[in-house]
Amino acid sequence: MTVQHEAIDESGAHFAFTDRWGGVSAAPYERLNLGGAVGDDPAAVRENRSIAARALGLDADRVVWMNQVHGRDVAVVDGPWAKGPVPAVDALVTARRGLALAVLTADCTPVLLVDPEAGVVGAAHAGRPGTVAGVVPATVAAMRSLGAEPERIIARTGPAVCGRCYEVPEQMRSDVAEAEPAAWSETSWGTPAVDVTAAVHAQLAALGVADLAASPVCTLESPDHYSYRRDRTTGRLAGYVWLEDRGER
Repeated sequence: MTVQHEAIDESGAHFAFTDRWGGVSAAPYERLNLGGAVGDDPAAVRENRSIAARALGLDADRVVWMNQVHGRDVAVVDGPWAKGPVPAVDALVTARRGLALAVLTADCTPVLLVDPEAGVVGAAHAGRPGTVAGVVPATVAAMRSLGAEPERIIARTGPAVCGRCYEVPEQMRSDVAEAEPAAWSETSWGTPAVDVTAAVHAQLAALGVADLAASPVCTLESPDHYSYRRDRTTGRLAGYVWLEDRGER
């Protein structure tokens, strides 16, 4: 497993994105599938989540997941979910240090956010519908309700289908670009496309978030990453974000 992991020592902020290798899932989910709703063996998914957590120095039981539905709803959490169905949301926010938030993707843009000074963390699942609906502004608003300020937020986006590959009908491109002009794109072969990551970064910048960085990986082009558009039946990558507990530093 190769994990893109950025640790900002002075703040205790951590951002991490997985690839598809190093786990136990069989084809077509091989190998580090972290998604529990794609048809994979649940026992394999649990083991994969434990493998990924150990690689990041996390307790797998202190990672909060979502039931993602391509909307804009945000849940504020202070610990893992109690037993029962995981709520249908596309973003999580916490002010609890040491609690990791996770977002699953296989072409959508994973958005990880930290205000180290306020001790507030956010994670959002930004697909095309959620981006148009405003899941990223809603996440920043939820973080602000806990004391975060946009100018202090550090934002990282992970592997996602790029604007050169995300082909869509012309009307769909127009509709998305009407909501966020930065989403307008064209494929490398000259057809209409949408750039969700560019749209997310534009939304964050408009909110006052300046510390922005994106992964260079296009999931559709990379055999090391899951891509729903490429493979349809496939696994899910994960983005993780957390702030070290002050007791650990």
